[in-house]
Amino acid sequence: MKKRLVPAEMILPLLITVIVNFSSYFGSRIFTTSLTHHEITFAWENKIPLWSWTIVIYWGCYLFWIVNYIIAARRDRAVAYRFFCAEVCAKLICLFFFIVYPTTNVRPVIEGTGIFDKWMLALYQVDAADNLFPSIHCLVSWFCVIAVRDNEKIPKWYKWFSLITTIAICLSTLTTKQHAFVDVVGGIGFAELCYFLVHKTGLDRRYERRLTAIGGFFGKRISNKA
Repeated sequence: MKKRLVPAEMILPLLITVIVNFSSYFGSRIFTTSLTHHEITFAWENKIPLWSWTIVIYWGCYLFWIVNYIIAARRDRAVAYRFFCAEVCAKLICLFFFIVYPTTNVRPVIEGTGIFDKWMLALYQVDAADNLFPSIHCLVSWFCVIAVRDNEKIPKWYKWFSLITTIAICLSTLTTKQHAFVDVVGGIGFAELCYFLVHKTGLDRRYERRLTAIGGFFGKRISNKA
């Protein structure tokens, strides 16, 4: 019998993760559109060049995220629930900061006409300069590192690949002028903090019990209808 790409039990945690992600990023704008947005970019960051080609890294990260989150979902039950519980908690912290302390930055004028410059213009048009601290881009990428770093089933080369890719993604948020340095540090820091605290407090085990109960409830309803 073929093993599922994603264990059936992990579909609900993955679904909740996606819902919380979009709710935090887009839902926060319902409350913050008319509020004052703060710029927290350091003066020295103005010396960081705009490298439009790094948008390939900035946008290419989505495939990396999907692969490593699937890896996380396939881990031992307790570890997988710890991962997804921490991920949701981190996104809720993002939502808190997005609403309580809205941030923005001043984007550069794109003067080039190359393909990467056009992609940069498209990015700026579809993604408003808000919800910057902490960086969800960096937070999710760091969770990809957490997903593999102590996983004995993952070869060492892929662990290094994940770390290097994550560093490249974090740097790309700066070289595309999408984020400030503080946003990067916040994203990485909150990922690590939540992964530590949910286990330390036992919140991951409570999360596991709740989602298991919800999954069991709907599983029985589906079985009865069948």
